[in-house]
Amino acid sequence: MSIRSLQLERIATAEEKLKSLQRLDETAGAGGWNWFTARTILTSGAGFFTDSYDVFIINLVTPMLGYVYYADNGNKIPSNIEGALKGMASVGTFIGQLLFGFLGDILGRKIYGFELLIIILGTINCATASSAIRGVNAIGFLGFWRLILGIGVGGDYPMSATITSEWSTAGKRGMMMALIFSMQGIGNLAAAITTLIVLAIFKNAINTDVMNLDYVWRLCIGLGAVPAVATIYLRFTMPESPRYSLDVEHDIEAAAQAKGQVVSEELAQQYTKTEVKRDHWAEFRAYFGQWKYFKVLLGTSLSWFLLDVAFYGLGLNNAAVLDAIGFAKKGTPYETLWANTVGQIIITCLGSVPGYYLTVFLIEKMGRRTIQIMGFSVTTVLFAILAGCYDVLLEKSLPAFIFLFTLAQLFQNFGANSTTFIIPGEVFPTKVRASAHGISAASGKAGAILAAFAFNVLVDVGGEHGEHKFLPEVLGIFSAVMFLGLVVTVLWIPESKGKDLEEFEEDFQAPALYDSPADVKTHPNKA
Repeated sequence: MSIRSLQLERIATAEEKLKSLQRLDETAGAGGWNWFTARTILTSGAGFFTDSYDVFIINLVTPMLGYVYYADNGNKIPSNIEGALKGMASVGTFIGQLLFGFLGDILGRKIYGFELLIIILGTINCATASSAIRGVNAIGFLGFWRLILGIGVGGDYPMSATITSEWSTAGKRGMMMALIFSMQGIGNLAAAITTLIVLAIFKNAINTDVMNLDYVWRLCIGLGAVPAVATIYLRFTMPESPRYSLDVEHDIEAAAQAKGQVVSEELAQQYTKTEVKRDHWAEFRAYFGQWKYFKVLLGTSLSWFLLDVAFYGLGLNNAAVLDAIGFAKKGTPYETLWANTVGQIIITCLGSVPGYYLTVFLIEKMGRRTIQIMGFSVTTVLFAILAGCYDVLLEKSLPAFIFLFTLAQLFQNFGANSTTFIIPGEVFPTKVRASAHGISAASGKAGAILAAFAFNVLVDVGGEHGEHKFLPEVLGIFSAVMFLGLVVTVLWIPESKGKDLEEFEEDFQAPALYDSPADVKTHPNKA
């Protein structure tokens, strides 16, 4: 067969494939605001709500554990134990992101739901952690079950991202993924509000005997399992992703059936379901063995890593920042915990939640790459100001310090924290999408682990534990890290705004761009 004939055949195949996907996407079941959309948002959103609640509740619970288990240490958990306790969930999340990322590509998106079972198991056991008569104490068991909990939370990242991405149309995909991810902010807020309510219920008991905080921290953690239990049925009954059926299994009938459609016999013959066992590892190595694709994975992974160093360094340690500026130093344990929780709500409402929803409303207008560049740029400047003017701001303008601190959180969420989740779910082909998202997310979690273990030690360099003498320098480090994130984004992150996922398939051709077979060339995304 001549080269010209091969070119014509490739164009015809590409055209037919695009038409088949277009038929799937343009119908009512595809991406409009209907039952499919509502189900995806509810199912994935509830998962991220639970993930965020379970991860960030430790920030509010840790001071309680100090009163219950470390009265002989000034009612504070030793920094090495606190760092390990906060970091265990991140270690588990790292494992879960890689595990479920690869399983999602090897076995298909139908495994969606198993990660939620792990979250429920981990949450219940965290809430009921107790000491052995000899050996491991309650804090040790709590750390272990937070590791298990983290595996489930980690699995939710690649699975929810790929499923939401593959069930959405090009014009709404970014907004839907941002909406799902915004539940992280709502979960964080819910954790603080729940803690306030439980503290209020136990106020008299705590003032009578501080050991009653043992009930409070267990209830606060345990309630995180409720939304997970409520949505587990919806996860297990989600059909296989239409794009996975079409692009990986080559089963157009299954893809159409998932959306409640019937394809013509003629179109069905274009795609025959693959019976030969795939070698995912070979596909993965072959695809990312090419620099033009590997550099994108490098970009999504490094930008997420750098973002999470600062994001989790502050997010998991808001209590330390509030304590350093005198917001949580009160006379009684109850008043201290109450002030700490109120401070968390203020930071969340002023910075985190608005940032998420600015992304939801503007991502389809501004684009993913633009928002990420903006976020890294602004936080670089804000952290530099906070670091350089730390003492002056604390002494002469505490409200200005709080404003800049919450503004930094705003532009983390209306910036790289949202886009580092969205971009990996779009810019890779279906056969490696979950794996690539899992690797990117795990890279981010590596940054979170670094933050969790290092922040508690770094902030106390040059002073006693709890004095946070080195906090200005840590903020300066965050500024440098944000600048590196900006560089990585500019170099290696592509824009996916308005593009169909088919455009990121390895064999994609854009026939509409060609006037004749002689004009055949690879799509710009592949350059």
